[in-house]
Amino acid sequence: MSTRIGIISDTHATTAPLREALNIFTNKGVEHIICAGDVVAYGEDNPEETIALLRQYNCLTVIGNHDVVSDTVTDPASRAVLQSYFNNLPKKIELLVEGKKIVVVHAHPPDSLHGGIKIMDPQGKVDEEKKSPWLNKLSSLESDILIVGHTHQVFAEYFGSLLVINPGSTCFNHTCMLLTLPEMTVEILSLSNKEPVMTWNWSLFFQEQASQSGPKP
Repeated sequence: MSTRIGIISDTHATTAPLREALNIFTNKGVEHIICAGDVVAYGEDNPEETIALLRQYNCLTVIGNHDVVSDTVTDPASRAVLQSYFNNLPKKIELLVEGKKIVVVHAHPPDSLHGGIKIMDPQGKVDEEKKSPWLNKLSSLESDILIVGHTHQVFAEYFGSLLVINPGSTCFNHTCMLLTLPEMTVEILSLSNKEPVMTWNWSLFFQEQASQSGPKP
């Protein structure tokens, strides 16, 4: 029998695409759901609801660089809930599923929250020159599968014998992924009735924010 694993990342406190991804995983009969961090910040700012969903579905989650309690959260009870959740998130998760060792970190091994594995060009294609240095950097990782987030780049690429998966951001890339083991197959699933954005960067977000706020008086 095969085992299916749902993979999400960079939910950024935006609940609608997260809820959609979790429903898809349920319908497809996944046995594990993995989240590669950046649960909150920059999205629609529903941190408590986002965390409640991740807990409800028993998501295995690593901490991301944005996973801190924002100053905008002023209610003491809410701050306590968020802080407790973040304090208990690990920087690294290791799993053995169907004989395959899986390592999960937010950005890149061993447990970095910044930097990240950036291998895509702006058009969403793998840039071999960007990929090449990572072949050596990841060669010592004793794992079959590495799951990361952070960069908002969507890919499932082999680096030698290591399969590296980045599901992208549920809210900004409009993507999640389904990993099937032991076959090692990966399916990119689209969210929010939108085409997947294979490469997304923060400059787009800030440009959109500026355009929505309009010119200053």
